[in-house]
Amino acid sequence: MDFFAGSGTTGHAVMAQNAKDGGNRRYILVQLPEPLDPEKKEQKTAAEYCDKLGKPRTIAELTKERLRRAAKKIKEEHPDWNGDTGFRVFKLDSSNIKAWNPQPDDVEAQLEAFVDHIEEGRTEADLLYELLLKLGLDLCVPIEQKEIAGKAVHAIGGGVLMACLAEEITTDETEALGLGIVKWHKELAPAGDTTCVFLDSAFENDVAKTNLAAILEQAGIANVRSLW
Repeated sequence: MDFFAGSGTTGHAVMAQNAKDGGNRRYILVQLPEPLDPEKKEQKTAAEYCDKLGKPRTIAELTKERLRRAAKKIKEEHPDWNGDTGFRVFKLDSSNIKAWNPQPDDVEAQLEAFVDHIEEGRTEADLLYELLLKLGLDLCVPIEQKEIAGKAVHAIGGGVLMACLAEEITTDETEALGLGIVKWHKELAPAGDTTCVFLDSAFENDVAKTNLAAILEQAGIANVRSLW
């Protein structure tokens, strides 16, 4: 683990050593998005390089680009090695779920404001990774995605966790969605019990929510949860 990643030399070294001896080491790099000033002589070249890439002028962008290029070079130099050179980038942010902070003098307005409890501008990926954190799952766990009934469904850890974080699920869509999830779940055949998560606000009504839960429970997926 490198708390001062800089240009990503630690990550480069780990990938290179894995390719050399067939290891499966993993690394964590931490780098603040420290701005690069083109007016400073020692940062001018780096800032111009970020401009060339069309990326923000920060050290973190240099870190990511170094890892991409290093991974490509290592693969070229070791064509018989099938190791993983990919990486995921996470940024520290506030929760995607609005914090409940009621005002005693206007509770009704507060309730209306929290009908949609997801912070504006957050994506399904944002919600998915916060869900992993809250459930104590590894952020690097394998994640598969499949479109079922027009909705993106994610299978995490080989199906131990399945999540559909679509913003809208109508009553008419529940049967196709539920049966599709059941079919994929059987194909994955996870080793343990499966938890299936949906956005509570996505359901058109209680009927849609109840029908979908019933389809999943009949197929053995009893742990169906709503993300509030």
